[in-house]
Amino acid sequence: MAKERLWWHAVVRVVGAGNMANILRLWRANFGMEERRQGSEGLVRQRNEVLERRKRAFVNGKFCKDPTKVTANDFFFSGLNVPRDTSNQLGVNVTLLNVDMIAGLNTNGLSLARIDYAENGGLNPPHHHPRAAEILTVLEGTLYAGFVTANPDHLLFSKILQAGDVFVFPFGLIHFQLNIGETPAVAIAALGSQNPGVITEGNALFGSKPSINPDVLTKAFHLNKDLVVNLQNQNWVNPA
Repeated sequence: MAKERLWWHAVVRVVGAGNMANILRLWRANFGMEERRQGSEGLVRQRNEVLERRKRAFVNGKFCKDPTKVTANDFFFSGLNVPRDTSNQLGVNVTLLNVDMIAGLNTNGLSLARIDYAENGGLNPPHHHPRAAEILTVLEGTLYAGFVTANPDHLLFSKILQAGDVFVFPFGLIHFQLNIGETPAVAIAALGSQNPGVITEGNALFGSKPSINPDVLTKAFHLNKDLVVNLQNQNWVNPA
């Protein structure tokens, strides 16, 4: 600013204070370009700072794919008709088609799952989806399915479902399905998120790493402390 003040006083003495229009023209000619250059450099610095921050940012979701590189395969999955292996502790297998499996689900707010249940007790244990509601359609078999409402009521809504029946599990509520038939069962679930997430209650509470202090679970579930420790030492299998 010192340079500009000296210039201003010098020009006023030469041109005269009354000839302000000429003085302003001279000012713009001498300093206007400098102001534009500094403004341009400022924008470049701001852009570079934003780009640098983006490099350090954690993205909650998926980046969109370059539209020029999108193909039909980004919207496609094959093999959901194939029965899955249910020979595990729970007798269940969940095949989730979320945005990690089908890129075209990005920003569309939905996903799909095939659920296979072993005969005589295949169980999709109590769990909830933190980011989605769910609608379940039974294709084969007989399921006992239900959900429990939130505090303070804890109301149970349940039904016996046959092939062709549909049941809704509201957003974020604990729900389950149990195969009560003597043959394998299959269901298809649609969920209202590209990445619904799943928290299996038993696994989270008794299979956490590191383990929750047994005193917490003993008091919370009205259990014997030895039983809690025994449960924590067991292998907790995820349904998926």
